[in-house]
Amino acid sequence: MWNPFRPRPPVVALVRLDGVIAARVGPFGGLNAAGVNPILERAFGMKRLAAVFLAINSPGGSPVQSSLIARRIRQLAEEKKVPVIAVAEDAAASGGYWIACAADEIIADPASILGSIGVISSGFGFQEAIGRLGIERRVRTAGTEKSLGDPFRPQSPDQAARLEELLEELHVEFKDWVRSRRLTRLKAAESELFTGRFWIGRRALELGLCDRLGDVQSEAKRRFGDKVRIVPVGVRKRRFPMSLLPGAGAALVDGVLAAAEERAAWGRLGL
Repeated sequence: MWNPFRPRPPVVALVRLDGVIAARVGPFGGLNAAGVNPILERAFGMKRLAAVFLAINSPGGSPVQSSLIARRIRQLAEEKKVPVIAVAEDAAASGGYWIACAADEIIADPASILGSIGVISSGFGFQEAIGRLGIERRVRTAGTEKSLGDPFRPQSPDQAARLEELLEELHVEFKDWVRSRRLTRLKAAESELFTGRFWIGRRALELGLCDRLGDVQSEAKRRFGDKVRIVPVGVRKRRFPMSLLPGAGAALVDGVLAAAEERAAWGRLGL
């Protein structure tokens, strides 16, 4: 029988952040600010909210989208005055760790992968291949660096140096963010932590990259008692386009490419 005088259990909003972080996500899903922001706003807008938990399972991706998502988390946390707890599942690496640092505390499984505080750029060079096929590449630019990274032209030393400069600047942004959120909790030298290397959860705890070992259920009950109400907040996963639908051919190609990119991102973590 319902008792109007019995205190209601505290509510914890659970936001799942799964997949590669990219400006444009494919049919298999992924994370970007445009898709995540409405979910965050619903989570932080719940009544009797005691905390927001972020269940993170991401190998990383776009630095910009990672930064935008992390910044929005902090804005809402400060506006609503609600604690945020990040829980790393398989991985909170690279951009996934960037987002995790937006939380007030980071929890991890002993076997989770955390870290990868670095920046990567990858691509291919096809200039010899098109030469063997008798293909002539015709590109005209106004601006000496407009065609930076063109895969059909040889990469000059100046272009390589410019790319390294851009990556280093992005790395500085990443490091500054981690320092601003976890400086007093880091237990190892930056020369070890900021190399792009990653660790499993138990070692990450020793290094100060996370605060405790655990999972969503155990951490929520530890903080708010056995009666805590955990409310998942998210969107339904989109189905892969069927072959009979208009435009499905292009969507199929996009989906396959997105899946390949995601597989490569997870592969860098050995997963």
